[in-house]
Amino acid sequence: MASAAEQLASNLNFGAIAKAEELKKRIWFTLGALLVYRLGTYIPLPGINTEALAQSFKQASGGVLGMFNMFSGGAVERMAIFALNIMPYISASIIVQLLTSVIPTLEALKKEGESGRKVINQYTRYITVVLAIFQSWGIAVGLQASGNIVQEPGPFFLISTVITLTGGTMFLMWLGEQITSRGIGNGASLIIFAGIVAHLPSAVAGTLELGRQGAMSTAVIFSVAVMAIFVIAFIVFMERAQRRLLINYPKRQVGNRMYEGQTSFLPLKLNTSGVIPPIFASSLLLLPATFASFSADQTGGGWVQTLSAFLGHGRPAYMILYAALIVFFAFFYTAIVFNPQETADNLKKHGGFIPGIRPGERTAAQIDYVLSRITVIGAAYLVVICLLPEVLVAYFALPFYFGGTSLLIVVSVTMDTVAQIHGHLLAHQYEGLVKKAKLRGGRRR
Repeated sequence: MASAAEQLASNLNFGAIAKAEELKKRIWFTLGALLVYRLGTYIPLPGINTEALAQSFKQASGGVLGMFNMFSGGAVERMAIFALNIMPYISASIIVQLLTSVIPTLEALKKEGESGRKVINQYTRYITVVLAIFQSWGIAVGLQASGNIVQEPGPFFLISTVITLTGGTMFLMWLGEQITSRGIGNGASLIIFAGIVAHLPSAVAGTLELGRQGAMSTAVIFSVAVMAIFVIAFIVFMERAQRRLLINYPKRQVGNRMYEGQTSFLPLKLNTSGVIPPIFASSLLLLPATFASFSADQTGGGWVQTLSAFLGHGRPAYMILYAALIVFFAFFYTAIVFNPQETADNLKKHGGFIPGIRPGERTAAQIDYVLSRITVIGAAYLVVICLLPEVLVAYFALPFYFGGTSLLIVVSVTMDTVAQIHGHLLAHQYEGLVKKAKLRGGRRR
């Protein structure tokens, strides 16, 4: 079955895109919103010494701050008003998803449909505000305690920083919701996507500059480009991969009509957890480096510095723990977001069954059996994608500017956005066919 991207490429007609006024408005709205976001990443917080901040950030760029800076498009490095980015909202969404599977009240709201989803979204916004306040307060205290970064330390700086950073996060959350409803693609994902892609021109220019200076050969640069293409193709293939379980529906009678039995499939993605496992795993492993960079004991001897050196990028311990955490979070998050028992109950309610498997508990056990085994493949795929850049940087000194997490995010968001564009084009074509049919019917009459 061809993907949305393949269908869009095969049926690409710029004339149809030019005629689709609704699609053009959505695309322009999305581009304008992302432009506003990028402008906000260059507006610094009031009362910040930018030169001292740049020097301090170089020492802490190897920790969690470096990863957050990549996701925010450099806003952390410049300490802009969007330094927190939309990450508190992402964290709040994950927390609500975890709580939904634990708290019966939230689980009941999830089953209520649109009304329940609105209530859960409101809870997510409240948690976002709380997380943003705590994170912005921590950033304000850390900046004030880091020497001469703050020009005028005091309560006013703390309060203004908390208000500015929290307000920036809430504005981005609102902007993401507007993109989702009035633009193209998922707003929150596109904001993170724009932050990551913003580093691409400088990364390409830096690599070409190394080749011009002779630090890298042309063959190495060409090999890196070819490898990147193959890695992206592999990610697309694995993200589309599914294990389809055959579902049969028996004959049924509704009133005086007899409906024939139907056959469908239950698609199970190989990578159900998405990009959550690499993000969680890398965040946990980068915490020692972050604590070490802000520790007062920079001369050595501290256990934090020892642990940070032991878990440095490219070290065997880092590789092993990174792979183990990715596998753990892949199984953990898959168990949270997909409930085999609930799926089996829904199939039983509608009369569906897996051939040779009894409905109910046996069906749930079969779905769990298949899901566990394909999750092994999905977790192995995530480990390969995330460890490949680490190995190449550590042992071959290749200048990889993007890790596996950022590649997964970029490719996944691109596929989702292309699928939505293709859907809008199909809807526009169907609307044109319906209008033509109505006009022909009117003329005949």
